[in-house]
Amino acid sequence: MGDLGRPYSIPQEDVDTTVLRSWRLNDRIPARLVLYFLSCSGFLVSFMMRNDMNFALVAMMPKNNYTQNQTNYGSLNTLTGGTDEQTSLVKSIIISSFYWCYVLSQVVGGVATELCGTKCVFGWSQLATAICSIMMPLAAEIHYIAVIVLRSIQGFASGLTWPAMYAIVGYWIPLTERSRFMSSFQGFSVGIGLTYPLCGFILSEFGWPYIFYTTGSLGLGWCILWYFLAYNTPREHPRITNDELNYIEQNVSKEINNAVKLKVPWLKIFGSLPAWAIAITTFGRIFIHYIFIVNGPTFMGNVLKFNFETNGFLSGMPFICSYISSVLFCYIADKCILYKVLSLTNVRKLFTALSQIIPGLLIYSIGYIDNIYILLTVWFIAVIFITASYAGAMANIIDIAPNYGHSAAVLAFCQTIHMSASFISPLTAGFIVIREDSIEQWRKVFEVSAIISISTYVVYQIFGTADIQPWNLKKPPIENENKESPLLSKVNKDCQNDNMPM
Repeated sequence: MGDLGRPYSIPQEDVDTTVLRSWRLNDRIPARLVLYFLSCSGFLVSFMMRNDMNFALVAMMPKNNYTQNQTNYGSLNTLTGGTDEQTSLVKSIIISSFYWCYVLSQVVGGVATELCGTKCVFGWSQLATAICSIMMPLAAEIHYIAVIVLRSIQGFASGLTWPAMYAIVGYWIPLTERSRFMSSFQGFSVGIGLTYPLCGFILSEFGWPYIFYTTGSLGLGWCILWYFLAYNTPREHPRITNDELNYIEQNVSKEINNAVKLKVPWLKIFGSLPAWAIAITTFGRIFIHYIFIVNGPTFMGNVLKFNFETNGFLSGMPFICSYISSVLFCYIADKCILYKVLSLTNVRKLFTALSQIIPGLLIYSIGYIDNIYILLTVWFIAVIFITASYAGAMANIIDIAPNYGHSAAVLAFCQTIHMSASFISPLTAGFIVIREDSIEQWRKVFEVSAIISISTYVVYQIFGTADIQPWNLKKPPIENENKESPLLSKVNKDCQNDNMPM
């Protein structure tokens, strides 16, 4: 006899409550939010693996007065001859070697992403960078040339990440959400900010080889998440809800079609003064930014005489604050545009000026400040104001070429030019600073940085504009207008199977 009060029902198979809870969780967490997390954490880890060398070199190639905890691990000085001039030159080459290939791989990244998709390109680039990080201590034991080779490989691989992530935005993120999603790229500021304190702690407790083991392991862990959670297009995603899929496709499908049909006017972009103005002014901003990023730990260790832990904390904190300040600057800029306080062109020029004029003046003054507390305050303010560029020249790329295909082309053009500052900056500092505890030589570095930062802004002030360029408005016909891009063709053949390698 059963329970008479309970209605009879047809026997059913047991339902896995774990699966149901998982489905409910997937409904509550949009796939776009997962992509935001992967983008933010991806750039965070990428910049940790990129900048660990900046701090580790302080211990790998130490000065006599800054050799804390290094006797058990050796140094690269024995391979360079050990003189100040040789050590300084090799150090600057090791740092800049990352950026030689980084600049060259920008265009390669765009082509590779078109053929293979973001999941493949971004995933493999991160994996290669992580493996090189783990191998770095072994390379240091062999010869500093081996370190340079690994850093060059890392640079080429990391250069693929930006074009790859920019490409996936067009498939996943509607225009009305794009500005907010782009803040995920600021994960690199958090990555820099976390790297230096972490490196300081590891150096004090374990020694410099464990810096590379740690960052490389984090990179490998991130690759696992990327492999299981990232998908090139919403239609490939096996766990996306129908509502979210329909919302995305209704809002981005037109842009994707335009991207396929439009031919990029490369010659007109190369001859565009506004595009050159963005590239040149951003060169100056990156030059001064990399003085803080790359040479900051060396300056604080050898001139200000901070130990590893204090050096790491003080070198990293400004970049943690930079993430917050970038959001604030972009918010203020949006309000100025919304309420028409200034024209769009003047908003871009104002925030570009804040990102270059103020840091330029402040870094010039650093060489003449004797009070360490005032010096650190000025240092922090300069680094924070540099992020105003994300409401200025960096956003200006979309202003002059809002078309999906053209904006990516302008970005590649500008990135190829302005990222050259990422290796010219440390090379310049390496040639000027022979004695790393000499404030007089560091003063020259700060003066050169100030001049470059301010003078490049002048070019932007004269030629910069937020007006849409004529070559962006035209839609020149090309052959095979209905031909699908390689990526879309793959998706349509098998939209449910994730067969992309990591």
